Amino acid sequence: MEQLLEILEDIDPTVDYRTETDLVGDGILNSLSIMTLVVEIRDAFDVDITPQDILPENFRSAQAIYALIQRRQSEE
Repeated sequence: MEQLLEILEDIDPTVDYRTETDLVGDGILNSLSIMTLVVEIRDAFDVDITPQDILPENFRSAQAIYALIQRRQSEE
């Protein structure tokens, strides 16, 4: 989780990712930042995020993103 938080903070260091619960709805993550995040996740966690995974609910919070990473790791 700490590694994910570091990646997120590189995208926007002004956000408290530990407590933010609607990154997409609040406009913190947009399509470009999500694509950047997907690449960073692939490199850092060695998992592939598929187009089917790119849903608002999977990127709503750091916890949701981390849960997605864990699911993808268990599937690979």
